[in-house]
Amino acid sequence: MAFVVTSRCVGEKWAECVEVCPVDCIKEGSNMYFIDPDVCIDCGACASACPTEAIYESSEVPREEQAFIRYNKEFFSF
Repeated sequence: MAFVVTSRCVGEKWAECVEVCPVDCIKEGSNMYFIDPDVCIDCGACASACPTEAIYESSEVPREEQAFIRYNKEFFSF
């Protein structure tokens, strides 16, 4: 998994990340966006564009946000 959207996106959903993604790997959930790890090319455009700084490389997700790694995987497992 390249990038993960975390709690700062919940309820915000600004969508700048969606607009800059070159491979359309960011999908809208009910209260936040999620990044498809099978499609993401690890370019970082989404993280740079996010006005709430909610997107991290998976290896840099803060400890208190680690659950969002699982939430992201679960979103795309259906």
